Amino acid sequence: MGETVRLTSAKDGFEFEAYRAGVSDARRGGLVILHAIWGVTPHLRALADDYAEGGYEVLVPSLFDRLQPGFAQRDTDPDLMAQQMGFAEQTHWGADVLDLVQAAVDALAPPVFAMGFCFGGTGAWLAAARCSGLAAVSSFYGGQIPDYLAETPRVPTILHLGKTDELIPPDRVEAIREAHPDLPVHLYDAGHAFVAPNGYHEDSARLSKLRTLAHFSKNSGVRGES
Repeated sequence: MGETVRLTSAKDGFEFEAYRAGVSDARRGGLVILHAIWGVTPHLRALADDYAEGGYEVLVPSLFDRLQPGFAQRDTDPDLMAQQMGFAEQTHWGADVLDLVQAAVDALAPPVFAMGFCFGGTGAWLAAARCSGLAAVSSFYGGQIPDYLAETPRVPTILHLGKTDELIPPDRVEAIREAHPDLPVHLYDAGHAFVAPNGYHEDSARLSKLRTLAHFSKNSGVRGES
C-alpha cells in the first residue's frame, strides 16, 4: 500500500528516507509515526498502512539515516540490540533528530499528529515540546521521558505505559506524573512494547489505539469532531 519517499531536513539539507502510506478515501489528517530502536520495520509499515486505511496520511521517517541509511530490522534481534541502543544514545534519544521529525511534519497538510514507540515514544515527547505544526501527540512507552521532564508539551499529549514494564518502573512513572500532573498517563496491564510483535498485548494495543484516535479526533480542529 505504501511507498518509500525521500525528505529533506531544513537544518542542513540532509536527505533521508521515510515510509509513506496515503489515504484512498476521506482524509482525517497527517500522522508522523516515530519508530523504536529497530527502525522502520515491517511492523511499523503495516501499522502505517492500518492508520492510512482509517484516513490518516502517514509518514514514518527513518531517524537513524545519518548513522546508517535506510536502517530497518526485525522488531527484536538480540545480536543488534547493542548497536541500536548505541544509535539511540548517539541521538540523545531523539533530541538530535528532531529536524527529521520536523521535515516529516512539514511534508504533511494539517492537521498533523505524531505518535511514537519506545525510542520514538521519547522522540514524540520531545516533538510535542519542540516541533511546530503539530496538533496533538500520543507517546507509547518512551523510556527516556523522565530524562526530559523539564520539557513541556506545547500541544495536547497523552502517554501510554505498561504497568509491568521493567524499562519504565513505577518510580519513573511517578516522576512523570509529579512533573506534569495534568498530563494524561494511561497505564495498561502489559509490559514494554505492547503494540509491537515482541511484546504484543492485544487488549492494551486495542485500547491504546482507541484512546489515540479519540485524542487525535478531539484535537483535529475540525468542526463536528469531539
